[in-house]
Amino acid sequence: MKKHIGILLSIILAFTVILSGCRSAANGNDKTLTIGSVGSDAQIWQHIAKSSATKKAGLTIRVKTFTDGVQLNNATAEGKIDVNAFQSWTYFKSYVNESKAKVSAFATTYLEPMGIYSDRLKDLKQVSKRATVALPKDPANEARALQLLQTAGLIKLKPGFNAFGTVNDIAVNPLKLQFKEIDGSTGPRVLKDVDLVLIGNTVALESHLNVLKDSLFHEELNQDTKANVNILVTKTSNLKNKQLKRLAALYHSQDTKNYIEKQFNGTKVDIDKPISYLK
Repeated sequence: MKKHIGILLSIILAFTVILSGCRSAANGNDKTLTIGSVGSDAQIWQHIAKSSATKKAGLTIRVKTFTDGVQLNNATAEGKIDVNAFQSWTYFKSYVNESKAKVSAFATTYLEPMGIYSDRLKDLKQVSKRATVALPKDPANEARALQLLQTAGLIKLKPGFNAFGTVNDIAVNPLKLQFKEIDGSTGPRVLKDVDLVLIGNTVALESHLNVLKDSLFHEELNQDTKANVNILVTKTSNLKNKQLKRLAALYHSQDTKNYIEKQFNGTKVDIDKPISYLK
């Protein structure tokens, strides 16, 4: 009888622990967060995970690396990842528009400038008629690249141009530039084949390109580029998790800023703004 009572008590205790854990997660008290990230962003979060500030905050951060943004967003929507850190506001809106996934942004991180690069030219003034320009073909980055070309004075876009714009939305092309759509990750590899290439900074860093020094022209934060600020994203039902605000604060801590500055030579510009700023 005592043996049976002992077994029963063990089962009850185990069930109580599991139930307590479920309640803790539901109330947003779970202090272990899994961060999904890509490339250099994952490197930053691995640093944050090991930092003394994270330990003082009572958080445990696990970092999982991905190579595909859509897969990472899907994993976040499915609850397999608590938070993802890799995408711009524009990319996020494009994903939600296509997938209808229940994910939400809750904090900003940085602006990672896109740049116009060339192996053939030293200045945009040297761009000649019918020059070839390579653009990333995914929706968010193609629109971003076209906006940068407009800011650089090479083209003019139609009124109402937005995050889903394409080369078909070019209103004025005085140099009759020839556009070539490419996989964004291949930008550095096609430098020798075209006159200009528009490359996102994550890809540029992987090829040891510094957007501030090596590009002919690059983005700066203003009303036209604020939609390109990177963000932290979670499953919408997870927004009540009390640890998310603490996680965002860790990203913007002085220790993290110093690490990013040292590792990436100023190419990731810290942006500590509410999500409403991007809308």
